[in-house]
Amino acid sequence: MAVQRQKNIVSLPGFVDVHVHFREPGFSYKETMLTGAKAALKGGYRAVCTMPNLDPVPDSPEKLLPQLKLIAEAEAAVSRKAQASGKKAQIRILPYGSLTVDEKGEKLSAMEALSPYVIAFSDDGKGVQSREIMRSAMYRAKALGKIIAAHCEDNSLLRGGYIHDGTYAKAHGHKGISSESEWRPIERDLELAAETGAAYHVCHISTKESVELIRQAKKSGVNVSCETAPHYLLLTDEDLEEDGRFKMNPPLRSPDDRDALIEGIKDGTIDMIATDHAPHSAEEKSRGLKDSLFGIVGLEIAFPLLYTYLVLENVIPLEKLTELMSYAPAKRFGITQDGEKNNLWDLDAGFTVDSRRFSSMGKATPFDGRKLKGKLIS
Repeated sequence: MAVQRQKNIVSLPGFVDVHVHFREPGFSYKETMLTGAKAALKGGYRAVCTMPNLDPVPDSPEKLLPQLKLIAEAEAAVSRKAQASGKKAQIRILPYGSLTVDEKGEKLSAMEALSPYVIAFSDDGKGVQSREIMRSAMYRAKALGKIIAAHCEDNSLLRGGYIHDGTYAKAHGHKGISSESEWRPIERDLELAAETGAAYHVCHISTKESVELIRQAKKSGVNVSCETAPHYLLLTDEDLEEDGRFKMNPPLRSPDDRDALIEGIKDGTIDMIATDHAPHSAEEKSRGLKDSLFGIVGLEIAFPLLYTYLVLENVIPLEKLTELMSYAPAKRFGITQDGEKNNLWDLDAGFTVDSRRFSSMGKATPFDGRKLKGKLIS
């Protein structure tokens, strides 16, 4: 894979994010399809996959239709603006269908009817608690040739937690989320994926146990892929502050977890990096660690963050980062990139993160004020 360079200007393929929340229909006060699309383009993305925790939940073609209309309108608006300015910028927004009806984990969605219109199936935001429901979903997804992308969370192990059950929680009197609440459902699902032969993808992994389980499953031939997010690679619970912009689910974990994720990136256990871009209103993120809603934004600064802290720090080469952000997610999810114009990046250009300038309606990021390298030129 060649990265074309001319001095400090680099031509890179458009990025692909298989895990974003654009909040429409149902929650347009947090983000609209258009503002999400603008944020994605600003970050160098050409394709994004939108999660189904919406209103209505897209568990049937009828309930998916409002989202498809919004997607078409947003893509057309972006295209018109690009043409008017003489550019070729474009964005593809690819929706997930929900795995279960209303994401309640009790009854499978209309998977067959949805299949032609969705990129994959997920109940992101909620873990499927029933082993039998997940087994049935995997058999059905296998027959349809679709991926199941799982938010892995065992509700019985949460115990009211809202940040990692680690150093910061103990020192500041917060309730912690155990690592087991993530890796235990992954363990279950990997057994089911081995049994059913389904294509299984694990969303936003954050623990060392998750990395090792997936590593061993891959060695045994399970059809599994996984993603992590920039914040899990760059921050730990030791970086927490009493501020809602540090609250996401799964939470920031320990330094040992972060190190395991980086090793997983290096050895290929972790296939891709997704942002889990999850905007909320300013009020919803102003309630501190305990009471703010889970979720941060990340589309507009993901590449500069990872370039600054992973590539410039010699953790991974630029070619590897390009694989993680573009080629690997596109290949796994069957997203074609043929004929798309590359983006030009000035890797020497520096800037300070200022969330007030984000195109996204969401402004919550733990990286506000960071000095980064890498600016999108076109």
